[in-house]
Amino acid sequence: MSRLVVVSNRVAPIQEGQPTTGGLAAGVLDALKKKGGVWFGWSGDIAATSSNKPTARQKVGPITLYTVDLSRRDYDEFYRGFANDTLWPALHYQIGLGRFDWNEFAGYRRVNELFARALAPVIEPDDIVWAHDYHLLCLAESLRELGVHNRIGIFLHTPFPAPPVFMTVPAHAELIKAMCQYDLVGFQTETDRAGFADYVVRHCDGELIGHPRDGLTLRAYGRVIKTGVYPIGVHVDEVRGQAKAQANRRHADRLMASLRHRQLIMSVDRLDYSKGLKQRFGAFERFLEDCPAARGGVTFLQIAPPSRSDIQTYREIRHELEGEAGRINGRFAEIDWMPLRYLNRSFPRSALMPLYAVADVGLVTPLRDGMNLVAKEYVAAQDPADPGVLVLSQFAGAAFELDAALIINPYDMVGVAMALDRGLSMRLEERQERHASMMQVMRRNSLDAWRDRFTADLTG
Repeated sequence: MSRLVVVSNRVAPIQEGQPTTGGLAAGVLDALKKKGGVWFGWSGDIAATSSNKPTARQKVGPITLYTVDLSRRDYDEFYRGFANDTLWPALHYQIGLGRFDWNEFAGYRRVNELFARALAPVIEPDDIVWAHDYHLLCLAESLRELGVHNRIGIFLHTPFPAPPVFMTVPAHAELIKAMCQYDLVGFQTETDRAGFADYVVRHCDGELIGHPRDGLTLRAYGRVIKTGVYPIGVHVDEVRGQAKAQANRRHADRLMASLRHRQLIMSVDRLDYSKGLKQRFGAFERFLEDCPAARGGVTFLQIAPPSRSDIQTYREIRHELEGEAGRINGRFAEIDWMPLRYLNRSFPRSALMPLYAVADVGLVTPLRDGMNLVAKEYVAAQDPADPGVLVLSQFAGAAFELDAALIINPYDMVGVAMALDRGLSMRLEERQERHASMMQVMRRNSLDAWRDRFTADLTG
């Protein structure tokens, strides 16, 4: 029976008996437990020189974790540079925030080659290799150059843009050619897949060679590349269980006591310009302007853990949001009421689920997102007998599935404000109907379904 070899930028340590952190880690670990195999990636350590000999960091049952260290130069050029200052903004349609440096692209390819050299000796003839995300677009190409003929697939957790947007990255042709060395390229939505396929057909002299039931097949660069849409999900029952667990409720109980029966709007986002936090703060301000009766009776809690704080753009976002939160509170706050609570810190996932469960509105308004699992976790955490309302950006991948949410354009502050007003006043029967519809979709497109469909298509 073939093993599964998972490759990601970082490797999460496994804690036996502890719940997974969700998303990639949960899906990967479940797959590895079923098939046995290897999880490979960067250790997170900066060393004097990068290593191309992997270290076996941990072994748990049939799973072995292998890692490599990166040098400061490789980290700066690969991770801080090309991956997060060039690819990330382009993939999220934020091209005005991106920059390009050919030396950093060379560093990106060099680290993909380093991963390949370290990984190739670990791969056995029947293994299947599953790479994850935008950090590793060139990995299959590097493995092929080393003579690895195994089935190799990649899943993009981010969006994939339309060709004119992707082509703002000067190395776009090299990246697409490298991606075509994968046997399977997976996306969150049909829109993402269409962007990739359109590029291959229009700009690589590629062709569509078939429309299998669950995929679309391309031919380019002398290879056949299968594509698929695999919306990532959550463990619905696990989320609800964490939301109800008394041991997890300390923060939620303190929050509810401090609200004094006020309604709660809640958002949780990594501090990133793609999440639309500035526009969201503006929409909440517009809501307070347009709905004066809500003043004093509604609190907006925004949790935004720091992210990539060694990148200047992210430091600027943090400073800007702190200023906006202070300005809005200074304008509307009363002696006994602060409208916007902005927490620039992280909370354990187990603590977040009970917080989701007590929120009357879950506000999820990214400017662009591959999926956004916060939206799904918010819905899963709700009490079906008295659920809250999800207000969701049309530009999140989750909007393709959760169409029973209140779907908004995050650039439309008036529209978001109206959705907040509607969500806070929605009748119980309508809230129940919308929640039941979304739960049905989420159970069908579960984390297990995402994992099993991708690995089956990669194997076949």
